[in-house]
Amino acid sequence: MVSQASVASQARLARVLGIDPGLNLTGYGVIDCRGREAVLVEAGVIRLPAAHNDNLAERLEKLFESVNEVIREFKPGMVCLEEVYSHADYPRTAILMGHARGVICLAARLAQVSVVSLPAKRIKQSVTGNGNASKLQVQRAVQHHFSLDGVPHPPDVADALAAALCYVQSLRVNGTAGRRSLAAR
Repeated sequence: MVSQASVASQARLARVLGIDPGLNLTGYGVIDCRGREAVLVEAGVIRLPAAHNDNLAERLEKLFESVNEVIREFKPGMVCLEEVYSHADYPRTAILMGHARGVICLAARLAQVSVVSLPAKRIKQSVTGNGNASKLQVQRAVQHHFSLDGVPHPPDVADALAAALCYVQSLRVNGTAGRRSLAAR
């Protein structure tokens, strides 16, 4: 006989929250793993106050509170984030994204949810077959996967769903769907 606690634990592990971190818009997507199928539960965007003066701390606080709310509502077993992308011409962007990722990781940690970071090229490769895919190609791949009427908009939502799909697909490839083993890596 399977206990209700065991069933609840398995259901929690089968729910994945993908997040595309940003300090203006943070996309999120929640999917459930049902056997070989990934089912869209919810997707959206967290809108943060505009940058002005020295309000970074205020914006990070709003991001933290909003991510906590999403985690409390959907109870994921895993949070998937895109790794920070840095470009020599835009070092400040990478630093600011690091702040956003740190807040998201802290929110997940405090909720006792594991976090996995995925390279952008791996996410794109996983959902489109091309590690250098454009935003539109990612949007269309996500639209096709979930049979949506239109492309997810803004692109941050598609990126978040793509991160979650990439993680789920890696579980299938490694034969560990529904288990925590890959999450600990």
